[in-house]
Amino acid sequence: MAVDERTGVVRLLAAFARSHPLATATTFAALLVGAVAEGIGLSALVPLVAVAVDGASAATSSGAGRMVMAALARVGMAGNPVALLLLIVAAIVMKNGFLLLANRQAGFTVANVSTELRLALIRALLAARWEHFVGQPVGAIANAVATEASRASQAYLHAVSASALLAQACVYIVVALLLSWQAAAVALLAGLVFFYATHRFVRTARRAGAQQTTLLRSLVYRLVDLVQSVKPLKAMAREESAASLLETETLQLNRALRREIFSKEALRTFHESAIMLLTVVGLFLALVHWRLPLATVMVLVVALSRTLAELGKVQRQYQQMRACEAAYWSVHRFLRDAERAQEAPLGTMAPPLERGIRVEHVSFAYQRGWVLRDVSLDIPAGQLTALVGSTGAGKTTLVDLITALLRPQAGEVFVDDVPLAAIDRRRWRRMIGYVPQETLLLHDTVMANVTLGDPDLSERDAEAALRAAGAWDFVERLPERMQTLVGERGAGLSGGQRQRLAIARALVRRPRLLILDEATSALDAGSEAEICRVLRGLRGALTILAISHRSALVEAADLVYRIEEGTSARIPHVDSGDPSGPAPRHVEKTGRRERNS
Repeated sequence: MAVDERTGVVRLLAAFARSHPLATATTFAALLVGAVAEGIGLSALVPLVAVAVDGASAATSSGAGRMVMAALARVGMAGNPVALLLLIVAAIVMKNGFLLLANRQAGFTVANVSTELRLALIRALLAARWEHFVGQPVGAIANAVATEASRASQAYLHAVSASALLAQACVYIVVALLLSWQAAAVALLAGLVFFYATHRFVRTARRAGAQQTTLLRSLVYRLVDLVQSVKPLKAMAREESAASLLETETLQLNRALRREIFSKEALRTFHESAIMLLTVVGLFLALVHWRLPLATVMVLVVALSRTLAELGKVQRQYQQMRACEAAYWSVHRFLRDAERAQEAPLGTMAPPLERGIRVEHVSFAYQRGWVLRDVSLDIPAGQLTALVGSTGAGKTTLVDLITALLRPQAGEVFVDDVPLAAIDRRRWRRMIGYVPQETLLLHDTVMANVTLGDPDLSERDAEAALRAAGAWDFVERLPERMQTLVGERGAGLSGGQRQRLAIARALVRRPRLLILDEATSALDAGSEAEICRVLRGLRGALTILAISHRSALVEAADLVYRIEEGTSARIPHVDSGDPSGPAPRHVEKTGRRERNS
């Protein structure tokens, strides 16, 4: 949803009302009824005090008293103190009941707002194009979901609270006008002048809140990056220099928090002083200048002091809403950008991958230039195909094109002779098992790391995948087998064990295509040989595409292609040398269909 950030309480409430119309309407209706009930109770206080102080004849000395006495006269209870007391009690109970309903609804809506914002962010990010997703810092995503969504929901709470207090203040104003319009007018004028004079504290809080939003976002994503790099930093004794990267922003955040706190406390202090001053002045004018009856003055003081107090609370809630407002618009910017980057739908077909994958005259470029130029190659079904080449040659980009994470600028990828553009992207990806170069394991159990919490997968499915990946032998020896915690990023396992666990995760949904992106690059020779043995056992049951610089995996492949300088070449024979080195002389590198000399 596109929004204008130059906004105030009206636009923010309108945004919430559009997203939660029923909850917002219910909250405001309950607040309005509660405020009216309180006004009735306060009006009934006038004749009650008048009867107690000056007798029944004084109960109608004010407009509010006359209205209440006329209403009681219709039911035959005019001037009855018990009836007045019961009316006041009933009004207070009704007011509190509706206030409870309104606060309950507002609280539930606050919880729903933060939950819906988080879910919307997560869904939009996961549905966004790959190019958009990789451009988002992990810490910025974490900050938006964890911190900014909560602050955004607090903006709604403060906006609703400000509206509720404003409704109550309006009722008090009406009661005060019925008692003495002169006193009410003077008090309101003085209050407006005071609010205008103290509005700078609201602006200070808004600027401090906006600065906090910016600093928190930067601080969290820098912290996430630092935590991910903590091992080499500690190994090199570079922790202090790394911490200094965060120190400046932390101190700036501290100053912003102090400015916000000072502005809030200053506003509260000035409000209390103003209420006391205006109350004293109002008493003097009412008793000495206007010579109002004592009963009227007593209730008028209550009404005006409550009016000014509620208006002060309105301004403080408005101040807090403006302090949190920046987080709300920040989340919506994040969400809007992700929604605009949604993956465009492809086709509806889902070929079974029985013959193979064909890359035909494919070209692709990033902003920095062309990565692939007119590349063509075949990946037969049921075989192990390896891609080799120097770093940055375009191997991973080619895999991203095959998985439909990217779309080629020219040429096409075919699955069983069906163009990828005609295939349902989601159904195609469900047929793929993917093992990245960096094994990312959750700080959870072996079972959770294999199934990723999928409720459709059982322990039997996980065990079958672990056996297929050659991981069951070591899992059986773990203290709690599949319920053993693997540690942060799999720190409790060896490199080879982590990699086999990653392969099991890729196999658990029984894919038709298994992709390994430099999956053995960080392994020793023994672990790599074990992974190759596992892959040879899987060959025939599924199609395997592996990117590798390592000779063991290349030698195990049925087909090997070199990707170099944006072109492809098939290697019909691989010697024991380094496959990422210069192309053999008997291979002709070409951007067209592979031609063997």
